[in-house]
Amino acid sequence: MPSKIQAAALIGALAAAVNAHGHLAALKVDGQDFTAYDPSFQYQKPSPEVIEWSCPECLDNGFVSPDMYTDASKIACHKDATAGAKVAKVAAGGKIDISWTTWPESHVGPVIDYMAKVPDATAAKASDLEFFKIAAAGFDGGKWAATKLIANNNTWSVTVPASIAPGQYVLRHEIIALHAAGDVGGAQNYPKCINLEVTGSGTATPKGTPANKLYTPTDAGIKVSVYGDNSKYQIPGPALFSGAGSDSGSDSGSETPSGSNSTAPAATSAAAVAVSSSPVASATPTAPSTPSGDAPAQTGSPSALPKEFTIDTFISWLEEKAGSKSSQKVRRHPRAFRN
Repeated sequence: MPSKIQAAALIGALAAAVNAHGHLAALKVDGQDFTAYDPSFQYQKPSPEVIEWSCPECLDNGFVSPDMYTDASKIACHKDATAGAKVAKVAAGGKIDISWTTWPESHVGPVIDYMAKVPDATAAKASDLEFFKIAAAGFDGGKWAATKLIANNNTWSVTVPASIAPGQYVLRHEIIALHAAGDVGGAQNYPKCINLEVTGSGTATPKGTPANKLYTPTDAGIKVSVYGDNSKYQIPGPALFSGAGSDSGSDSGSETPSGSNSTAPAATSAAAVAVSSSPVASATPTAPSTPSGDAPAQTGSPSALPKEFTIDTFISWLEEKAGSKSSQKVRRHPRAFRN
């Protein structure tokens, strides 16, 4: 059992400032700023009309768990999300900058972007959406995509494929946190959806995958331990659309765009594809971003206390220091604590 001194340290940790999961803070579509959805909007009458899908169930900035993967109303655009009331125009080949309020360094994992063609984005239902993957980044250059997002002022940029046909689409932007994914059911999905109207002369109409068939709880990129060698990490979900471009010069192991129209999930490699890692100064989150000098939380060895940690991981660390490390693995947690 931990000593009294160690127990006192745990109590001190519980009193530390909370660094909760984030939600979207700002959106920039083809250079134009748009208001992101905030869960507090549900208490405003009338609620602000935005291009992002509304999610009253996201008030705690929580996640979608693998046991919800077969429920499109949960996994498509987050828990019981409903279509945004507005649509943003973007030219095919245009860029969208997506900023988060915050993101914990401990929540390592991939960043994936999809699109779904719809007749009217403002009237779309989660069950209507069939997504094709336009961008994916996992573990590349020794860093996770989520870590790169934090370093880029909590902002991620994605390019609309230049070849897709004009019309209305729902963009699905997602971070999958894998810090507790060593066990089945431990992954944490954070999907966000945005209404777009694509203009241009493209003709491609990629076949999509229904939201409830994107992932399974045992996919290679979903059930995975990140406390070791991550160089072979496989991004989950369908293959990348063959018309997706590449903004960043991806290294070896890049996800190769596929011409396949299969709707079955296909794990793909870890490198960034069709995303930009350059700073986006104009899309500024409403909450302070992580200082650029902060190092990612340690994930391999319990000999040093991580900068961000869960209650369970902190208890495990204390127990190991006392010589009685618990064998119970961390499953998931709603909050992370900062020193």
